[in-house]
Amino acid sequence: MTEEALSGDRLIGMTLLRPGWRMPTRGRPPVFDVGCAGVITHADRLPDGRFNIVLRGLSKFRITGEQTDGPSASPRWTGLTETVSAHDRAVLRAERERIEALLASTQERGDSHFPASMPDEDLVNALCQYLPLEPIERQALLEQAGAGARCHALVDLLEMRAFSAARP
Repeated sequence: MTEEALSGDRLIGMTLLRPGWRMPTRGRPPVFDVGCAGVITHADRLPDGRFNIVLRGLSKFRITGEQTDGPSASPRWTGLTETVSAHDRAVLRAERERIEALLASTQERGDSHFPASMPDEDLVNALCQYLPLEPIERQALLEQAGAGARCHALVDLLEMRAFSAARP
């Protein structure tokens, strides 16, 4: 699948395996139905044939079924477009300072201020991508219905981490 994407438009959809899956298995492993389509921006082939890849996310999607009309089955999916409503913009603006304060309280280095020119939605999405989070935490953030809900979920997650870090 990765080789096919690399030899074509470099587009690929990624989903998280559901907990408890073990190799080997017959058929397809169970996955979460919400994933992200992206462009492969960098790929390194490993000696065992697997790849390390870097993706630039383009769009969320939901798996809605399976196509079996070709030599192999592939998922049918529907794109999940997110628009940022005026309410979401207000939530993002109101929570930005709280997010920065939470990051400052949990990071060893004190520099957790982000450029004011960085749009609030971009900040939240970048943090969801780059913070050291567990895969299931990332999945929960991805599945949020919009930027405002994702922002609230990120704040909740950061508050739990700050609380845990403060305990003796």
